[in-house]
Parts: sequence; C-alpha cells; structure tokens
Amino acid sequence: MAGGTYPRARWRLIVEEAPHPGAWNMAVDEALVAAVANRAVPPTLRFYQWQPACLSLGKRQPLDGVDPARCRSDGVDLVRRPTGGWAILHTDELTYSIAVPPDDPRASGPMLDAYRQLSAGLVAGLRALGVAAEMNPVSPLGTHNASAACFEVPSAYEITVAGQKLVGSAQARPAGRVLQHGSLPLHGDMGRVASYLWFEGEDEREHLRTHLRARATTLAAALGHPVSFAAAAAALSAGFATALDLDLVPGALTPDEQAVATARSADLQVTSDHG
Repeated sequence: MAGGTYPRARWRLIVEEAPHPGAWNMAVDEALVAAVANRAVPPTLRFYQWQPACLSLGKRQPLDGVDPARCRSDGVDLVRRPTGGWAILHTDELTYSIAVPPDDPRASGPMLDAYRQLSAGLVAGLRALGVAAEMNPVSPLGTHNASAACFEVPSAYEITVAGQKLVGSAQARPAGRVLQHGSLPLHGDMGRVASYLWFEGEDEREHLRTHLRARATTLAAALGHPVSFAAAAAALSAGFATALDLDLVPGALTPDEQAVATARSADLQVTSDHG
C-alpha cells in the first residue's frame, strides 16, 4: 500500500532487542494503550520478543482447551492476552503491537476496517523483505477454529503467503482505546503449540500438528533463509511508515508506563490446573 492516504503523523517506535516474560509483555501493551489514550505519549508501535517461551490465551478463551501442567513441566509461561482469539505459542518470533487513539484515521471505522488499515503496514514491510504477503479476504461465512490454536486458520485481513498464515493478529478496544498486536514467526516448527493444548488422545494432538504445519508458515520458510529479529523489525518499521504515512521516532517506556506494567503483570499470569 502506497503512502499519501493519511495526514502525516509522528508515532513513537519502541524496539526491544532483549526478550521478556509473557506477563510483562502483555502488561506493557496494556500500559501503552492507557498512556496513549490519556495523551501522555504519542501513538506507539512496539516490537518485542519472549523469554521463556509462552502460551498466550485469548481474553475469553476457556482454559479447558490447554494443558497448564505440561506448560509448567516444560518451563513455558502461560498468560492471558487483552485481545481475543485462540492460543499462540510465542517463541522464535517477532511480536508487534500498536496503541493508537480511536480518533486516528488509521484506526477509524468499524473494528474490521481499522484492522485492515493498520495491517497494511505489515504487508508493506513483508513485501520489502521479499515475501509475497497478502491480506486474507473476508469470508462471508466467517472463520472457525476446530481447535484452540490461533494459527489453524487465518481470520479476515490476517497476513498469508501462498495460502499459509504468516502473521496472526488481534485487536481490542477497551473503553474506546485501540490495541492491535500480532505474532510473526521467524523460524521453527508451527506444530509445537499442539504440545500445550488439551486432547483426549495423542492421535488428535498429532493430527493438529500436521494440520498446523500445512496451514501456517514462518518467515524463514517463506523466504528460504533466516531473518533476524532486528532485520524484521527494521523492515516492518519501514512498511508501517510508508503505508500509514508515519514519522517513527525511536523511544522507550516512560517511568509511568513501567510502573503500570509492573502492577498489572502479576494479574495476567495463568496458574490454574486443567479441570
């Protein structure tokens, strides 16, 4: 998508080279949305990583579809996102988030329109890397996951390449605030998430693993060579700047944002056992 669609704007750009635990990452996204809504900081584009690996659940996803005990035994964090959708295993990836006021023209209109408008930056950045990225079209029948895994099927306007899902995203508008975030797998096995979901039998687990490997892909697989977090963040930053008519100004969390994230992070950790 070419620029020139929106009035020129300045956004803050936060690129976090050091990975963080899942609860902290989600708490920071919530802190950013609150600070942006209060006009304490500019609209913000953030890129970040996870350590240890983390299974994040959608805001209303039932816990009975996942296996917390297996997560604990493998040292995988388990958190709940402020957005909807299904389980994502965050590892070997770049995650982006966008916090923007609802009156920004890039987030205007119904949620699906805002989702399409903001996701144009992902397409532009991925195409700059050489990926033939496309937005998944809106299906008149909608989409439905047979399992609790996010990457099983692409939703409307999520990013695909050659029919396989490459970027899984979600958006929320708590109290009129706008948060969109999503996961770009850089490399690795797209079937790994099945290890942390709940199944009656191992044959069902293996079926989902095989299905996910066929339906979803990574940036390295799409390009035929690895791409570092830093290189992917740089390309996506340029894509967002071009597609959304932005001047991105490097920045960092404010002390207030850090304090809000610290207070919130403990509430986002999921610790209950299955059943």
